[in-house]
Amino acid sequence: MVKLTIDQKTVEVPEGSSIMDAANSAGIPIPKLCFLKDINEIGACRVCVVEIEGKEKLVTSCNNLAEEGMVVYTNSPKVRRNRKKTVEMILSQHNSNCVTCSRNRNCSLQTITRNLNILDVPYEKELHPLPWNKNFPLIRDADKCIKCMRCIQVCDKIQGVRVWDVEGTGSRTGVYVSGNRTIEESDCVLCGQCITHCPVGALRERDDTEKAWWAIENKKKVTVVQVAPAVRTAWGEVFGIPQEEATMGRIADALRRIGFDYVFDTVFSADLTIMEEGNEFIERYKKGDTKQMPMFTSCCPGWVRFVKSQYPHLTGRLSTAKSPQQMFGAVMKTYFAKKIGVAPEDIVTVSVMPCVAKKGERNMELFYEEYAGHDVDIVLTTRELTRMIRTAHIDPLTLEEVPCDALMADGTGAGVIFGTTGGVMEAALRSAYYLMTGANPDADAFCAVRSTREQPRWKEASFEINGAVIQTAVVNGLANTRALIEALEAGEVHYDFVEVMACPGGCVGGGGQPIKDGFELAGIRSENLRGLDEKAQIRFSHENADVLRLYEEFLEKPLSHKAHMLLHTDHQAWEMPRSLSKEALIKASLP
Repeated sequence: MVKLTIDQKTVEVPEGSSIMDAANSAGIPIPKLCFLKDINEIGACRVCVVEIEGKEKLVTSCNNLAEEGMVVYTNSPKVRRNRKKTVEMILSQHNSNCVTCSRNRNCSLQTITRNLNILDVPYEKELHPLPWNKNFPLIRDADKCIKCMRCIQVCDKIQGVRVWDVEGTGSRTGVYVSGNRTIEESDCVLCGQCITHCPVGALRERDDTEKAWWAIENKKKVTVVQVAPAVRTAWGEVFGIPQEEATMGRIADALRRIGFDYVFDTVFSADLTIMEEGNEFIERYKKGDTKQMPMFTSCCPGWVRFVKSQYPHLTGRLSTAKSPQQMFGAVMKTYFAKKIGVAPEDIVTVSVMPCVAKKGERNMELFYEEYAGHDVDIVLTTRELTRMIRTAHIDPLTLEEVPCDALMADGTGAGVIFGTTGGVMEAALRSAYYLMTGANPDADAFCAVRSTREQPRWKEASFEINGAVIQTAVVNGLANTRALIEALEAGEVHYDFVEVMACPGGCVGGGGQPIKDGFELAGIRSENLRGLDEKAQIRFSHENADVLRLYEEFLEKPLSHKAHMLLHTDHQAWEMPRSLSKEALIKASLP
């Protein structure tokens, strides 16, 4: 242990702790912009500087260690003047139109500026806006970038994709798409982790709320909205609503007040996905198709983009099942359209998702009978949902429990846990057990696949079902996924079935979820989904009555011809830009 004094307070911390960690342990928060624990500890912003007795120069607290007997001042006159000057210089190169920024009132720079009582910037403004394709699902405003390097480090260390890079020196330093590429030319997987880890509004999702408002106002259109399981774990954070009150029923009430005609829970199509994907896995397993390489889940579009750009030769190992979002859209444009007597082209399907990559997945085409279009027409993130609630002047405290619409209202605990890492695998194994034995297992029999963000690399587990030994793995975060694939290809490990989620923690930690800078909330959100599963009356996808009725009345059975037409896809039908090697990226960045 190391004992030191911080702002006249005696502090004792483990040896190797940073000054910032020591201060935090004593309840003394130090302002910061670029710092991300274990990811970005480079002291680039210099907002976290402190004064150490006996040293002339200020030091950054994020990457300097606490030492025995050290006397630290976190807010001395010298620190305060230096910090204020630093932030003023940052503001001189930052577009400060806060009222029209997506991060207004949720911006670390804005908070620090207010706390330092900066009312004027004495330096000349020097902005460097760059052109950007505003139709791309991920938007970057270069003149808001504060060069903290967080996006670069998150994309490199957590996702292993290296979409962003730094160029230039001194005041001309800037963050750009790596390899002198445009964002469309890059192998960006649209995970959105750069968005959720940006301390300002330099990165955001493309806003599609006006498209949704247009559809609602168009009297010729019938609007049908679905809400993903992970959304219910996070939307209440924006309004300060306790988790137990931020229910799907209250989301349904909000969406009805906003003006949507029909409201559904994507948990229904998560169960439908299990019926298709579970049966597909059993079929492929029995044929010996998984002896060399596993079947991978396909419900995460960020992961699908990753494998197509980084390991295109493995695209055929993906399950052909569409994601729950796309399956719901396909059923809406066919089965549901016939039930309500509306032409598919007059239905606008809207998804509320925790994910930015779903905006890209929405481009998937659907052809059925006379209809040629898309499964899903508009995708909104959780953040966009909360903005629409505010736009509609809805007081969240007045929302009530409202049921979803009939025909596809049923959902199970298995469908709910789709939103957390390990959930898809567990749900699939519950139904696979039934399909292989004719009996239900204990609902928690496959809890060994439950994964956490904190675990190293990936989780593996083997299960014996009816004499067959099924080897499984669950991984979240694409850098971990890369390590798993390389181990598979090197013959170091073997699995029959692998679940991959691009975002750390799964969908609950998705790039479209509410942002609380400095806090990783995926674990808390995952616990909420697990709790909902435990309390669910039905915990097996194959017992979803509305799903069974859908097969009986329309799809016939899992993997039928009609099911393949509507619920499955050819992952080879579209292209992703291929990744560049590290050497190629460096070469492309050279003048």
